[in-house]
Amino acid sequence: MLKKYELTTAFLSFFILLATSACEPTQMQSRATQHSESEIFYHVFQRSFYDSNGDNHGDLKGLQQKLDYLHELGVTAVLLTPLYESDYYHNYFPINFETIDPEYGSKDDYFALLRAMHRRGMKLIMDMEIHYVTEKHKWFKDSYKNPASPYSKHMIYNGPDNTEPETIIFDLTGLQSYDGTFTKIATTDLYNESVKKYHYELFKYWVDPNNDGNFEDGIDGFRIDHIMDDLDWKGKFTGLLSNFWKPLFTELRAINPNLIIIGEQAEWGYGADYFEKGDLSHVFAFPLSQAIRKFDAREIQNKVDTTLLVTPADKHQMIFVENHDMSRVATEYKSNTAKLKLAAALNILLKGVPIIYYGQELGMTGTGGFGAFGNSDANDIPRREAFEWYQTVDGPGMALWYKNTGPWWDQTNLKDNDGISLEEQKNDPNSLWRFYKDLINLRKTNKTLQTGAYWRVESAASDVITFVRSMQNSTLLVALNLSDTGQEVTLTDQAFTQKAGKTVFSATECREISINGETVSFHLDPYDVQVWELK
Repeated sequence: MLKKYELTTAFLSFFILLATSACEPTQMQSRATQHSESEIFYHVFQRSFYDSNGDNHGDLKGLQQKLDYLHELGVTAVLLTPLYESDYYHNYFPINFETIDPEYGSKDDYFALLRAMHRRGMKLIMDMEIHYVTEKHKWFKDSYKNPASPYSKHMIYNGPDNTEPETIIFDLTGLQSYDGTFTKIATTDLYNESVKKYHYELFKYWVDPNNDGNFEDGIDGFRIDHIMDDLDWKGKFTGLLSNFWKPLFTELRAINPNLIIIGEQAEWGYGADYFEKGDLSHVFAFPLSQAIRKFDAREIQNKVDTTLLVTPADKHQMIFVENHDMSRVATEYKSNTAKLKLAAALNILLKGVPIIYYGQELGMTGTGGFGAFGNSDANDIPRREAFEWYQTVDGPGMALWYKNTGPWWDQTNLKDNDGISLEEQKNDPNSLWRFYKDLINLRKTNKTLQTGAYWRVESAASDVITFVRSMQNSTLLVALNLSDTGQEVTLTDQAFTQKAGKTVFSATECREISINGETVSFHLDPYDVQVWELK
């Protein structure tokens, strides 16, 4: 029975909830009850998303102002790039792990965003890269050429008197920013007890800032950038998954058992070792992503099979098409909308956890990559351009932080009136954006597409992908034609026995499906996607 003070608290909470809902939608379902494969992740490069204060830099308030957009699209979880202060626009390689980049806002802005998302039932995932620091970080600055520094053992030095700091990946000693500034970067010693303790406490702070067991102000998970068992393949820092990362994750889960831990496996493989040795909950399905980008039906199906085979039942693969380190898939596909819709279908309908890179839903383009603009972090700016809210490049909130700063701006992919913007696509029933929204809605309203089993069904048509998603009393057949010609398809599988087919999704027009015993037959238009419910 409720005591008097409990009743009072309950009534107060109810009226507070009513007041809150007048300003922002409130999601009553607990975030903790959401199955991972029921989530729709959105990977945002926040500096390029939406600018709230007119300085051309996307920021935390800007992201909060656009939660309505993400909610309308169907997003349930947002993955950020790093927030901490850095010399670099992408915020990897920190100056200070504890402070938020002032161009993004303040800690108050961060907590306001987090609470606003939690009121909607949405999750926020923080990106962390802790292997390296820049020369402005206190550990590096105070200990370089100063063996007496209290941070002397926080860093790895190879020369006498704390000289020759340990290089980072590819034996780099630093990196040039797009503004021409070169900054030294060096490797920290994650096995130093002080460093280890520091990072463990840092992660714990973000999980439960007030140490009160209430996670409304706590981050919902972490993406660990560049996670490796043998850091940078040097043979100097080995066993990190078992000896540094897994104990950290164990301590974090003791605080919040529902914490999401995503690893960006540095070699872009299947991730089996990361599950086994590091006990991560999620990794990225890199081989599958590469196959989707090649647009090869057989390779895609083979990569799906292997990806699922190496994934334990309680672990998850993040299914993605592009990210901030890759050329935009629209560039790879030469902005062929029909192909982009097929990539979207694979992104959303396969088993795993879908994650969409900001602007992917519009078909934003961009390439860049190593050497595009010399030895500079500007090489990746074309992959990280401002989200295209409007029909024209200029408009309120456009995060054009790189405008007029170099050839990457002169060669910008952003164009007026090119059809690649939310304004141009939102009300177009045939647009790529609408296709993403409809696919996401299909998945979110269909438990079978979220958590159901997956198996491929062999087709004689080499450019056709067919698979089943199934759970108790529900079977779906998904068919995709990666060819520019129509296909007549015949399949045989026990799942088809004594069933009738009903179209639940079509990229072109609804197609009849003929079922005879264990055999089904149907027609696919060029670049078609069809989903049938079998009953």
